[in-house]
Amino acid sequence: MAVTTAPELRSTSLTGNQLRWPVLAGIAVAALAASLLIGTATGGIGIAKTVLVAWLLFGIGTLIASTAIEGARKAKDRLATLLVSSAFALALVPLISLVISTLANGLPRFDLQFFTYSMRSVIGAGGGAVHAITGTLWVTGIATVISVPIGLLTAIYLVEYGRGRLARAITFFVDVMTGIPSIVAGLFAYSLFVIFLGPGTKTAIAGSVALSVLMIPVVVRSTEELLRLVPNELREASYALGVPKWRTILKVVLPTSLAGLVTGVMLAVARVIGETAPLLVAAGFTASLNNNPVDGPMMTLPVFVYRSYVDQGADAQAYLERAWTGALTLILIVMLLNLAGRLIAAKFAPKVR
Repeated sequence: MAVTTAPELRSTSLTGNQLRWPVLAGIAVAALAASLLIGTATGGIGIAKTVLVAWLLFGIGTLIASTAIEGARKAKDRLATLLVSSAFALALVPLISLVISTLANGLPRFDLQFFTYSMRSVIGAGGGAVHAITGTLWVTGIATVISVPIGLLTAIYLVEYGRGRLARAITFFVDVMTGIPSIVAGLFAYSLFVIFLGPGTKTAIAGSVALSVLMIPVVVRSTEELLRLVPNELREASYALGVPKWRTILKVVLPTSLAGLVTGVMLAVARVIGETAPLLVAAGFTASLNNNPVDGPMMTLPVFVYRSYVDQGADAQAYLERAWTGALTLILIVMLLNLAGRLIAAKFAPKVR
């Protein structure tokens, strides 16, 4: 027997009396017009303040209209959505401003000369940062080679084997290392190499050790959390087949979390690739290209940007342009590393059928 529904019952509070987009668009236009009128009446308040006032008026207007049309409950929901959206937009403002400023100031020197010349015998305009780019790749690469195995094995121990006081002590010290200031890591690496190689020793390997002190806790923390997300049922199924624990970790646990592990490593690299203080102390700086990580100081991009800004010569504009281009190059390197990490993670992640 068919059940008929009265027409008046078909439209409920969930489907009827909704605030449609034409009303929201009208509120937005009215808020912008009111903000412009306020700016005109007060002698001009600037673009940023005009947008902020318009956004506030839009929120107030939306809240009033939603309360009148949809009810108090839906109005509270719209208010919460508006607050979350505002927080997201506010977080994007410095990021967008940074990208725009870096592009505007860094593109004038983003040329072939910048990537093929060093600063050897260059005073004023000209020159490039090939020595700094090469140094960054050397130092960061060595730091990754040092940090990833140590961090990965430490996380495996904490998740799969660690019990008792030793595991708690390791966890405590990892937490402490997470908050170590970068300059302390640089002083530690410099002091360590001075003990063995003598005073004044500054090399790329020392800078890599300093960066590894900062990378290891990030790798440990990210890897530990990802390994804990692997379902225990997978481990138990492997044990039930008679597979030893070490092989279960190698063949089941790690491949399952590979995508997240690669992402964690990329985050750790992005965390340290822009560090200046430890590299300034441990790796030093030079105007020439140095491809020997164990002999002599080596320039890196963060230090190159810092010195280009601080030690401006007679042609200050040339130094500032090189600093901005170095910053743009550093951002692009981090972006490429993250893209590479995502591609690797997508390729080697376990396929879901």
